[in-house]
Amino acid sequence: MAAGSMKLKRLQHILEEIETFENPKIELEQYTTSSHIAACILHTAQFVYGDITDKCVADLGCGSGILTIGAALLDARYCTGYIYSTVYIMVLEYLKMFIFVCFICFAGFDIDPSALSLSVENAADRDVSGQCEFILCDVKQIDKSMQLKAFDTVIMNPPFGTREKGADLEFLKMAVSLATNAVYSLHKTSTRKHVISTAKQLGVHPKVIAELRFDLPASYKFHKYNSVDVQVDLIRFTWKST
Repeated sequence: MAAGSMKLKRLQHILEEIETFENPKIELEQYTTSSHIAACILHTAQFVYGDITDKCVADLGCGSGILTIGAALLDARYCTGYIYSTVYIMVLEYLKMFIFVCFICFAGFDIDPSALSLSVENAADRDVSGQCEFILCDVKQIDKSMQLKAFDTVIMNPPFGTREKGADLEFLKMAVSLATNAVYSLHKTSTRKHVISTAKQLGVHPKVIAELRFDLPASYKFHKYNSVDVQVDLIRFTWKST
C-alpha cells in the first residue's frame, strides 16, 4: 500500500511495534504516546489538511520517535526528532550548519540521550532511517538564530507542565518559531483557555480539531493506579483561519 493512501488502522498497526521507554524519566515527563493517538494525529494532519506528505516536518521532544517515524511512513520529505534535553547545547552549532547546508525536511529533537538512541533504533527497524534525523538538544534553549522557519509542519506531544510549570507553552513558542504552515500539539483540556490565549499572543490561530483521552499507564513508583485517562486537546495552530 502506498504511504500516501495508508489507512488509519494500518498506520496504527505499524506504530504499535515501536519500542517504548524502559525507564522513563519523571523530570522530563516521559510518557509514551500511544500508537492510536500518534496515528490519529498524523492521519488527521495528512488526510484532512495535507500537512505531512512531501513536507519538512519537525517533532519536538520526540521521545521514542513514534511521531517522527509515523510522519516518515506517510512520505514526509524529511523527518527530524528533537530530544527534550537541557544538556549538550554544543549541538546547536551543528544544527545551524545542518539546516543551512542540507535543508532538512524532517527532524526529531529530544534532550535525553537514551531516548535518542531508542528513536534511532526504532527508525532503523521501520526502514525509515534515510528520511529521519534525530538531534540531541534542549528544545527550550534553541537560540534566536535557530528560529529559521525551517519546517513546514511541527508535530509534538510536549510535557504537560506538571513537573515544570509552563513547559508546554515553551514548546509551543519554539514550534511557532520553527514552522511556516502548521503546528499540531497535544495539551491538557483543562489548560485550553490559557493555551488559546498564549497562541493568540504569538500571532497564530488555534483550532481544537480533536478531543482525546490520553491513557497514562503506571510508569513510575508513585503511581497508585494501573492507568489514568487524561482529557487532552489536539490543537492545530496556523497563521490564517483555516
